[in-house]
Amino acid sequence: MNWKSLLNPGFLVAFSVMLVSALGMSAAIKAYGLHLQKLEIYAPNNRQVSTLPRETPSWIQIGTDQIMDQDTVKTLGTKNYVSRVYAQKIDKEESQPSREPIVMEVHAAYYTGGIDTVPHVPERCMVGGGWLQTQGAQTLPLSLDSSTWVKDMGASNATRGDVYTVRTLPSPYSDAPGTRVLLPFGVSPESPLRMRISAFGNPQTGKRLYSGYFFIANGGTVASAEGVRTLAFDLTSDYAYYLKVQCSSTSVGSAEELAAASSSLLSELIAEIMRCVPDWTLVEAGEYPADNPRRASRASAE
Repeated sequence: MNWKSLLNPGFLVAFSVMLVSALGMSAAIKAYGLHLQKLEIYAPNNRQVSTLPRETPSWIQIGTDQIMDQDTVKTLGTKNYVSRVYAQKIDKEESQPSREPIVMEVHAAYYTGGIDTVPHVPERCMVGGGWLQTQGAQTLPLSLDSSTWVKDMGASNATRGDVYTVRTLPSPYSDAPGTRVLLPFGVSPESPLRMRISAFGNPQTGKRLYSGYFFIANGGTVASAEGVRTLAFDLTSDYAYYLKVQCSSTSVGSAEELAAASSSLLSELIAEIMRCVPDWTLVEAGEYPADNPRRASRASAE
């Protein structure tokens, strides 16, 4: 190395500018409470998505949960997942049912921590698996049953808006029957949950499949892979998580039919799904988890 070149005035000026910029950025990050490194966070007692009920009043599991091999799990990027097939129950009072029951696969996967996580979505994974996307993705509202929803006045605020709770399923479908659980911020009877749905065709079998998904991330919800990174990796949050919920079916004939069938099943599962993610109001208040940095900061300020 030519040490004389390091004493060149041009180099010294450039180095000084870079050093001042780095120190200034570090000071700004600290002053504004920004967090470039995200901490991992889990649901209370690390509740897994595989605990979702296998039966609800209107749906029942058929077969067994899909267990992925090590290589597939590595590609998926998480061990906290479930892939399960549900069939819609037919009204027993119908002596001759007018239709075949809708069969739908539900896939849910929980991620936390790393900012580089790339969401696995049907537009990428289905095409990679040999399916052809035959219809552009469209985002549709889900008509969830809101009859048990109640506004939580304590959790609602000017920043997040109204926050609602939903009641878990009755016994024997839930292991915590009748428990009230917070819905994601921004989801209300007037502002429904939304799902991004695409159509796919299998050139070998001729089958047609509709697949839709949404994400629950850092207490909110979004229906796009691009949006979830912005939501989950908000620079003002110490923690980052997101849960992808995906519904797929070959029993439906349109994106609207998939949205309707998903609405039926998710109306009965949404409370149980929310039990598998952290209560973000407690996280933001520094009350959860036990080592939440906000709790320590608040204690030192007092």
